[in-house]
Amino acid sequence: MKFTKIAAASVTALMVATPVLADLVFPSLSYRTGPYAAGGIPYADGFADYFTLLNERDGGIGGVAIQVPECETAYNTEKGVECYESTKGQGALVYNPLSTGITYQLIPKVTADNIPLYTPGYGRTSAANGKVFSNVFNFPANYWNAASLAVNHLLEINGGDIKGKKIALVYHNSAYGKEPIRTLEGLAEKHGFELLAIPVDHPGQEQKAQWLQIRREKPDNVLMWGWGVMNQVAIQEAANIRFPMENFIGVWWSGGDHDVTPAGDKSNGYKAVTFHGVGDDYPVFGDIQKYVVDSGKAAGAGDNIGKAIYNRGVYAAMLLAEAAKTAQEIHGTADITAAQMRDGMEALEITEERMVELGMGGFGPSFTVSCENHGGPGTGAIQQWDAAAGSWKLISDFGGSDMDVIQPLIDADSAAYASENNITERCN
Repeated sequence: MKFTKIAAASVTALMVATPVLADLVFPSLSYRTGPYAAGGIPYADGFADYFTLLNERDGGIGGVAIQVPECETAYNTEKGVECYESTKGQGALVYNPLSTGITYQLIPKVTADNIPLYTPGYGRTSAANGKVFSNVFNFPANYWNAASLAVNHLLEINGGDIKGKKIALVYHNSAYGKEPIRTLEGLAEKHGFELLAIPVDHPGQEQKAQWLQIRREKPDNVLMWGWGVMNQVAIQEAANIRFPMENFIGVWWSGGDHDVTPAGDKSNGYKAVTFHGVGDDYPVFGDIQKYVVDSGKAAGAGDNIGKAIYNRGVYAAMLLAEAAKTAQEIHGTADITAAQMRDGMEALEITEERMVELGMGGFGPSFTVSCENHGGPGTGAIQQWDAAAGSWKLISDFGGSDMDVIQPLIDADSAAYASENNITERCN
């Protein structure tokens, strides 16, 4: 009995001496309802499932368990801000709101609160300039990269010459949809093509007038910046006017499996830009199946593995997990704060060797983040829908975008933001 009391006292002393580590909290501002739920659901599932994998297989990150509290935004900006305010006090390390509208509203808030904001492939493109946007990161690619990557593909399949061609942009009439316009205008001037911008109002279920205009204008190619039901309707309307699908290219948010399947065989040949791999032929997905889906811990039904938008959620979670590990190493503690997480994101280095270790070899680019560059390499590829196989296929290598056009736009837009908000550039 005496030994037991001493042992118990020793354990109690150890517990007092060693602080209990708080969970690492990665809030998910999801939207499983509303007109954009078809894209929001698989992304939220992939985001949550990867963190669950780390908990179940690895015991968390650096020995600390992970929480992924979800807050439903329905892709509504006001609700998104409410979700941020209601969850930031829970120990939130970083926010990934999956909405350009919400992103614009959160930029000043996260900067004041010193919480990082991660917007991969969306949000405010000029936030790639870390000298102005200290707390916003959009690696590995942004909308202006995507616009250039689409034009690069057109150059490639047209022998490097698209002078005199007419290219239409069908875009969601919002901050999101308008993001690529200035880049496309610059590229049109450089390469001599005509740009025809055609807006589609939220949520995009009615597009007959837009596609009648396309039939009348006869553009050589159509680019699309859509999301949710807008994509499905556009692809069906394109099929209705017999627009050649191989001449129709969507941004990565218009390249989900759910975007093309409603049109059946008519969607065959449709293309989209991507900044990561497609399909489920990566070891990480086998681990998710084993440790998450088969054990009944999946965020959803477990049937989205390998689908484009699910993969994107997994990829985002992986990059944030690697940034958290980097932050732990920098600061010598596993129980990191949001400010320390920001430091980890700014010092992130992704190598192919590390991607292989993670079971994601070849899934995304090698890159480093720095104080000056929060946007990564700006690389991407083109995927094409194979209706017979029911899957996306990569039809190009991953390549760079035209930074000669994009960088001056980033510099000008970020400088204007700094001037308007009295921000002194950092990284000097």
